[in-house]
Amino acid sequence: MPLFLVFLTIYTVTVLGNLGMIMIIQINPKLHTPMYFFLSHLSLVDFCYSTVVTPKLLENLIVEDRTISFTGCIMQFFFACIFVVTETFMLAVMAYDRFVAVCNPLLYIVVMSQKLCSLLVGASYSWGIVCSLTLTYFLLKLSFKGNNIINNFVCEHAAIISVSCSDPYMSQKIILISATFNEISSLVIILLSYVSIFITVMKMPSTGGRHKAFSTCASHLTAITIFHGTILFLYCVPNSKSSWLMVKVASVFYTVVIPMLNPLIYSLRNKDVKETVKKLINTK
Repeated sequence: MPLFLVFLTIYTVTVLGNLGMIMIIQINPKLHTPMYFFLSHLSLVDFCYSTVVTPKLLENLIVEDRTISFTGCIMQFFFACIFVVTETFMLAVMAYDRFVAVCNPLLYIVVMSQKLCSLLVGASYSWGIVCSLTLTYFLLKLSFKGNNIINNFVCEHAAIISVSCSDPYMSQKIILISATFNEISSLVIILLSYVSIFITVMKMPSTGGRHKAFSTCASHLTAITIFHGTILFLYCVPNSKSSWLMVKVASVFYTVVIPMLNPLIYSLRNKDVKETVKKLINTK
């Protein structure tokens, strides 16, 4: 029951925070910019993959029958995979957006057109679906017999293949290639963007300009560090029985805790968001 209350509180904050962020961005014309367009989609992705995992986790904490059907398990993996991969590239897209804003401020509106923003967001979702379909296809080629106990609270890839009766080599190889490609490509975009931002900011003559530029990027850097740090830790842990506890802790962090933290990180450090919230409270 104490764990149930903790995760229920986290999920409630996640839902209110992310849907609240989307609503604030929609109702404030000042926030109708590329940066907030990407932020609203990041909030949507956080809400979705938390909703894929957390309700089942809450159910398992209060009922004795902690079962999930094979179809339900595969579907949970499929949707969680879509949203995690999408978030990986959404953060990279947001880094590119900050790069254009800081390094080419006069061309920002021209470069980050509505068409390009929609294309970048659409590409992130599309690649998430492609990766998820591929990984799910290779999971479905494995054999599963009888009732199996998954050593996790979520249908995570390593937990599913650990109960398979057939050789999971190909499925493991595919997820390793996919995870490596997604991490390296997104981190390269992020690192190149922030190296360029850092060089540009250090050339600024005024201290105020530097502080404003760094402040603009601080929230995004915090979100990137937490998300990618957890993902890298999760997939760098050796796949042994002694590491299952660490895998479960990391899984809780990136599926339950991070979706709650992102809206808090962006709202607490964002003057425009705080002003919109104050106006809403005063109006009511």
